[in-house]
Amino acid sequence: MAPTASSVQSVQAYPADQIRVEFGVNAGDPLGVLEDLVLDDVYELQDARQPRRLGLEAWEDGSLAVHQDTDLGRAGSSLHLDCAITLMPEVGESIEALIMVEVESECLIDAIYLVPQAPLASRTGYRLLSADPERARRGLAELACVSFTRGTRITLGTGAQVAIETLQPGDRVLTRDSGIQPVTWIGRTTARATGAMAPILIRAGALNNERDLLVSPDHRLMVYQRTDAIGVGASEILVRARDLVNGETVVVQRGGFVDYFQILFDQHHIIYAEGIAAESLLLDPVTQTALPDSVVDQLQVLPRHGARSDHGFDVTPGMLDRLDLVDLLKHASLR
Repeated sequence: MAPTASSVQSVQAYPADQIRVEFGVNAGDPLGVLEDLVLDDVYELQDARQPRRLGLEAWEDGSLAVHQDTDLGRAGSSLHLDCAITLMPEVGESIEALIMVEVESECLIDAIYLVPQAPLASRTGYRLLSADPERARRGLAELACVSFTRGTRITLGTGAQVAIETLQPGDRVLTRDSGIQPVTWIGRTTARATGAMAPILIRAGALNNERDLLVSPDHRLMVYQRTDAIGVGASEILVRARDLVNGETVVVQRGGFVDYFQILFDQHHIIYAEGIAAESLLLDPVTQTALPDSVVDQLQVLPRHGARSDHGFDVTPGMLDRLDLVDLLKHASLR
């Protein structure tokens, strides 16, 4: 039986030919795969272009492919997660990154991408400190896990709101479609608030929320449109926090470190964070790597974890190219 699609997400990536060895054994060569890498080689980003969006489609058998909603790669092509690397700039802290390989049908390499947790500066040397295939799945899971930040108030079944860091497995949380549900697991990671790991701040009032909400960039928020303000043909939509950024009421909050908390249930649910409907962690072949083995074993005896589409239409960035998007969604949910 052919594998079926499980989930879709995206990462920020550089094509390998934009990153070349300036000093070292492979001088002049572009970034390669694990077997071609040499520790202590110094890489540089060749120009000031920003990373671009690489759409990923995860399948239930654990394989990856380029999703049709992408700025890089050819839709439908297979992707191989090659390795995780650590790069050390001349000044500043090290950067963790992934090397991903796009493969043709004949299993030949079609393209190589670098997926960093923080953007690279052009004309700056980055020394290759390590390359490890065993860390790659964990690194991708950290990028894919939707997370709330420390202090975010989650609505319990009683109606009380409590900070997410105080929740424990078994606590009962209010969900939008399934009533009161017990928490299965709470995870925590600490990351530098930069690049792909910088959280998105949704200021109080932006989406009728009473307090600020700070979430991971790919966290989907659920908006119920009483009128179809953005023309997607659906009243219940899911929109990524990063796609709402307008520089005023929704902004990227960079700098320092951020504590991310993941909340997992037996199924994928929409819960309430600072009064905004937002998704819980969706367990799939990518995010599963971030969980303890004991939790994975527990969930494997339960029904399939569900899909985002069970809770609304998952809109793509191309559908949201409007400067007044946040205001449109705010007013559409009230009318």
